[in-house]
Amino acid sequence: MNPPASLRPVRARQAAALAAMSLVAALLGACHSGPVTTGSVYPTDYRARHPIVLADGTRSLDVFVNGSGHVDPRQTADIDAFLLEYRRYGRGALLVELPRGVAPGLGAAVERSAAAIRRIGAEGGLSARDVVVSGYPVANPALAAPIRLSFQRMEAKVTSQCGLWPQDLGVGDPVFNMRNEPYWNLGCSMQKTVAAQVADPVDLVRGRPEGRIDTVRRTQDIGKLREGKDPSTAWRQDGQTSVKSQVAN
Repeated sequence: MNPPASLRPVRARQAAALAAMSLVAALLGACHSGPVTTGSVYPTDYRARHPIVLADGTRSLDVFVNGSGHVDPRQTADIDAFLLEYRRYGRGALLVELPRGVAPGLGAAVERSAAAIRRIGAEGGLSARDVVVSGYPVANPALAAPIRLSFQRMEAKVTSQCGLWPQDLGVGDPVFNMRNEPYWNLGCSMQKTVAAQVADPVDLVRGRPEGRIDTVRRTQDIGKLREGKDPSTAWRQDGQTSVKSQVAN
């Protein structure tokens, strides 16, 4: 049944309005090619993007074997420093891996070098039960095959990977450029450098307790205060007084 003549203009206006609304919705939908997100797509703080964490890691040292099996002074110093780190921070046993399948004539040199390493460890307070000796196969006897020392210790590491470029710094995503956010790699190399340089990873978690006081210096300062004197160090920049002499007084 056709509508009355009086209702036809109203229906026409409603149809025109619906068509206009559909057109506007289609135009608005065409403006967004992807999902709409609010806020940042990744943390803007470099410490959140590239956090430093504490994790178990492997410390290793290669001791190269010469023909005589003698450990030279340079490698002796390296072994001393490595064993000192093991005694301070090492977990578990010290693993000593000897090369197997070396060139003819080097087998005896490897054994002498291993004996020298055990002697250095014993002189530094390392007991036999702290050392585990094993071997590893040599792929190419023509290449240098070192004695490998390793142990486990807690290390500071960066969990994320540096060198990733999700966005182009040049003519890239205009939406990313308008957000004015730092690029992903900002601070990554610095975080890795800090993690590699820290001596004791626990320092990143908490501070160290207060060390022992200088009893002599404190007694002198308290005595000066009781006498009404200034306990601070007198320092004159006249070229005749050294800091060492003033601090020692």
